[in-house]
Amino acid sequence: MAKVSTNISLDPELKKASQELYSDLGLDLSTAITIFLKQSLRVQGLPFAVTKENPNAETIAAMNEYYEMKAHPEKYKRYTSFQDAMKDVLADA
Repeated sequence: MAKVSTNISLDPELKKASQELYSDLGLDLSTAITIFLKQSLRVQGLPFAVTKENPNAETIAAMNEYYEMKAHPEKYKRYTSFQDAMKDVLADA
């Protein structure tokens, strides 16, 4: 089958990361895009679900805690190693 050349614009970081991933899978970027397009035609749409992120209450609370810790690191204890953190956690148990 004859092939045509197509130009697409990508963020350089996205392209590099994608090339590395597909290389690990034994593919080049052109082959990966071809697979995506063929699968799109087969399913007559995007070959994966496109959804809006909808975190649950626990995730929202964790995200809010992260933002608080990021904004005010002075309020939180820091550890020099994972082992030190585990000692502190186990001491409270």
